[in-house]
Amino acid sequence: MDYFPAFLKLKDRPCLLVGGGVVASRKADLLLAAGARLTVVAPEICPALALYVTSGRITHRIGRFTPSDVNGHWLVVNASDDPELGSEVFEAANGARIFCNSVDDKGLCSYVTPAIIDRSPVVVAVSSGGAAPLLARKIRTQIETILPARLGHLATLASAWRDRVKNRIDGLLNRRRFWEQVFDGVVYDDVLAGRFQSATRNIAFLLEAASRSQRKEGEVWLVGAGPGDPGLLTMRALQLMQRADVIVHDRLVADEILALGRRDAEKISVGKVPGCRSTTQEEINELLIRLVRDGKRVCRLKGGDPFIFGRGGEEIEALARADIRYQVVPGITAAAGCAAYAGIPLTHRDMAQSVVLLTAHGKDSVDRLDWPSLARDRQTLALYMAVRRFPDIQSKLVEYGRSPDTPIAIIERGTSDNQRVIHGSLENLTDLAEQHGVIAPALLIVGEVAGLGVGREWFEGQAAAQAPDRPVPVAVF
Repeated sequence: MDYFPAFLKLKDRPCLLVGGGVVASRKADLLLAAGARLTVVAPEICPALALYVTSGRITHRIGRFTPSDVNGHWLVVNASDDPELGSEVFEAANGARIFCNSVDDKGLCSYVTPAIIDRSPVVVAVSSGGAAPLLARKIRTQIETILPARLGHLATLASAWRDRVKNRIDGLLNRRRFWEQVFDGVVYDDVLAGRFQSATRNIAFLLEAASRSQRKEGEVWLVGAGPGDPGLLTMRALQLMQRADVIVHDRLVADEILALGRRDAEKISVGKVPGCRSTTQEEINELLIRLVRDGKRVCRLKGGDPFIFGRGGEEIEALARADIRYQVVPGITAAAGCAAYAGIPLTHRDMAQSVVLLTAHGKDSVDRLDWPSLARDRQTLALYMAVRRFPDIQSKLVEYGRSPDTPIAIIERGTSDNQRVIHGSLENLTDLAEQHGVIAPALLIVGEVAGLGVGREWFEGQAAAQAPDRPVPVAVF
């Protein structure tokens, strides 16, 4: 984050505007809308600014800018088109420790002005950090279309009732639940429809009901976070992450996904780290139950899908025994997501009519697999958590009849910006993994369809765009 986002209270505070043209008048509009006491420094000013001077809304100091002009101001804006003057204004403001913005010159800015969506008192600001102002404006336009025009009225209503709610409902958690009812239910609908008297009656009714019963039940939501790309989260997953009081997550859930959760939610990692003491499944179950009994809404966030090698089944068994409410939100499992991003169809009518998902994780797990069935051709195998067992998998499949020439694909960190795909054949699986230093998480695909992915990997990720020397997908047969 190159710029810290903040909303400044400029009401009745002196601000300085350098420049007298049309651009300066647009900046004056924004500053005056925020209640600033504005002084403009310029030899001449445009008609729009002159009207503000005539009405007494701004002060005009006629003449060229001097460094002492910045003194006593909270904010400085340079809207002149003179680069030399711009540098002079910026240096003077910096020297006085006053934030300065120079129009269309990022190098002379200690703050940037965002694109603004105004639903006062609700204000949304969008910034590209000065890198692409037109992109920020495009995003603003998109947001404008989805934010109701009366959203500000809802915020004003909430402000009027805030103290009464605080006096009637004990505890931050209970008050948060109350306001969620207000903003998600009939009061919200009333305000947006312009039924303000009805909205007032309904918020009073909700407050009376909430004050009588303040103990709220918790709940667990088992949510699939998908294979890595935040864009693969389901809408339901995102909604619940935004409502959760606590997010209990696995180690491989990406930081970018965690950042989409409610900012003030408690985040607890229960991931298993190789070589370190891990949180046992029993401890995770006990944690979920304890949090719910404390009245918390818990998002149990799992990579991929909770019910595909995610031990979600064990967790809902424990929750059911403890009479804890829960929901399950499916996620895109690694086999589907990683294969798609690598351009590999898991099924193909000419090559594979079935897909087998299996894990090679755990003691003796490889030895317990049905190798004669798995070694049949014309089927696709997708192996999770298998990096350490590649030698066993290779030898067992060949031993039970799978052709050494069978195509394979190793998809490392699939769907993430660091995705890497290595193609080859079953007979060189182990050598390829060692040669390229494959590390977990990585998915192994075995079957004729794996060969179709050669040259069809459409997703390169941000890392590839920023690092041209990054290894490209490798195909060895």
